[in-house]
Amino acid sequence: MTDTWFNETLYADWGQRFRFVRQLARVKSAFQDIGVFETDSHGRMLTLDGVVQITERDEFVYQEMLTHVPLLAHGAAKNVLIIGAGDGGVLRHVLMHKCVERAVMAEIDGEVIRLSKEFLPGIGGDAWNDPRAEVIVGDGIDYVKKAPDASFDVIIVDSTDPIGVGEVLFTDEFYKHAARILTPSGLIVNQCGVPFMQADELYETSVRRKQFFPHVTAYIAAVPTYVGGYMTLGWAGKDARLTQHPVEVIAARAMAAGIAGEYWSPHVHVASFWLPPYIAKHLPR
Repeated sequence: MTDTWFNETLYADWGQRFRFVRQLARVKSAFQDIGVFETDSHGRMLTLDGVVQITERDEFVYQEMLTHVPLLAHGAAKNVLIIGAGDGGVLRHVLMHKCVERAVMAEIDGEVIRLSKEFLPGIGGDAWNDPRAEVIVGDGIDYVKKAPDASFDVIIVDSTDPIGVGEVLFTDEFYKHAARILTPSGLIVNQCGVPFMQADELYETSVRRKQFFPHVTAYIAAVPTYVGGYMTLGWAGKDARLTQHPVEVIAARAMAAGIAGEYWSPHVHVASFWLPPYIAKHLPR
């Protein structure tokens, strides 16, 4: 039998491939090409425009770091806005936090949600039906523009890279409104790519955020299927102290919230803000 391979198209001169057992779905939505594949090595895998977004085997790394770090650093987030994240994983992890009273998720592509519910049900789990969740199929940019001042404590952006449908999530206008709708101790996090290959993405996004937030930095996570080493998760906040909590504070908050991770831990949380020099040099001074 001939092997069937999915070849990722993120970079023109470097890539990875996955042998898949079968293609479960392939949909051309109004926004992007969506694929769901069954693999032996990584379980089920979701791709957008030829780029791996998530696999069942290592999704916990990205989801835990994108949610538990900002929420435990904040410590008392009641209202959380999620932009993108149509697979439901961020929503599920946000709702693990008992302090969260409302989680609004705005995903522009309803087909991502539909396919994730059908083929990747374990990633979103029961979050779709949680009474604290408000799932909107619509433009997150428009939602942020119209949201009231100081209406959210934390914004989590889980988007593709700043090309195509994800490009508008990296603009000055978006960050201006994000700062406006955040509370005085509010913060926003978003993926900023793998700096070994995408250093410009980290730098340019950080410079944009710096115009509207007094504290801009990044933290790291090692996600196996995001090739190139550490991925950076960009952080922009109004209170620099939120990234300076000692391990003991984070551990106490996690215990009170009932949070434990497979990748995330209080020590990993604190250490993730200590950036290797090759990454740190791309942050604005």
